[in-house]
Amino acid sequence: MEIRIYYDDTDSGGVVYHANYLKYFERGRTEYMRQRGVDPKDMVAQGLIFVITNTELSFLAPARYGDIITVDTFIEEISGASIIFGYKVHRKGQPKPLVVGTTKVAMVNKDMKVQKFTDDFIARLKSKV
Repeated sequence: MEIRIYYDDTDSGGVVYHANYLKYFERGRTEYMRQRGVDPKDMVAQGLIFVITNTELSFLAPARYGDIITVDTFIEEISGASIIFGYKVHRKGQPKPLVVGTTKVAMVNKDMKVQKFTDDFIARLKSKV
């Protein structure tokens, strides 16, 4: 997924503000799921939501105002009720990552009780696009 860096994404020095990478991870994760037939909006309609239980980021180099970055999203690990998504953020056309990170998400119902994934759900998320 490509994202253009606008001025409002940056700090006063023109460097992407660190917390914005969590927003980019969220977009990457949502698109990853949509491409595999899992729409978070449909999940909410069924009373199911993802909650973040952990996140990690490593900043390797800055993205700056005007850059176009790509967010590569993938599954690092999946278990009965949680998924660890991995992310690599690159400047478009350059292989060296700027930021790498993970988020661990769990699926819960409207009462915040953990819900196990179905085999079909896991298969869809693991499928290649």
